[in-house]
Amino acid sequence: MQFNEYQRKAKTTAIYPKDENPLWYPALGLAGEAGEVADKVKKIMRDRNGAATDEDREAIVKELGDVLWYMAMLALELNVDLNRVAEENIEKIMSRKERGVIHGAGDER
Repeated sequence: MQFNEYQRKAKTTAIYPKDENPLWYPALGLAGEAGEVADKVKKIMRDRNGAATDEDREAIVKELGDVLWYMAMLALELNVDLNRVAEENIEKIMSRKERGVIHGAGDER
């Protein structure tokens, strides 16, 4: 599935308050779901010294799907398609790799 196709399909399931500022709901949802991913990883590290089970992987895949949904809706509210987000991100990361600045700090490196 292509990112834009996912975004179009996900839009049909978007039932949330769209008031004068429609960004807050998907942005907060994205943060919450990312936190759930991090919490699952934390528990794998704490309880199993980093050894993820098949069940852990499946649970994280589901949470990553929720992250993707909220990311798609936030991009939609910004009138940006997910293909653009993916393309611009990989260009940025590849440029950092080529320039030897993948490790480091700051957005504009």
